[in-house]
Amino acid sequence: MTDTPSLPDGYEFSADTARVDVERVHRWLSTDAYWATGRPLPQHRRAMEGSLNFGVYDTAGGGQVAYARVVTDEALFAWLADVYVDPSVRGKGVGTALVGAIREHLRPYGIRRVLLATHDAHGVYEKLGFAPLEHPDQWMALYYESPK
Repeated sequence: MTDTPSLPDGYEFSADTARVDVERVHRWLSTDAYWATGRPLPQHRRAMEGSLNFGVYDTAGGGQVAYARVVTDEALFAWLADVYVDPSVRGKGVGTALVGAIREHLRPYGIRRVLLATHDAHGVYEKLGFAPLEHPDQWMALYYESPK
């Protein structure tokens, strides 16, 4: 397993859902994330309620600068979703450190598999040990709407 990258100075990781700035995260995702554009706030809140929620915060001002959530049974399986880093801090390693901290947060659960889907960030996740599915022909999906 790869080392867990550290957050840059001035930032801290938290797994405390109460710290998440729900409106900010919703604005980020619903207006700037290709996978969540137009997501209604009530749906976003339900997604958060059914997930473990993580954030990175500026230690000087306390403002949230990154977010991710994990849907999991806390035993065997997890799905990493909605990873987002505010444009003002991109390129500083915040996203990589966030996902690395989440990976370590999940480790004690004994989860066998963490999945994610990405259109354009494969290199970021590969640095943290993620790899393409070994047997993609064994996976299927049920779509209620046409996939985008």
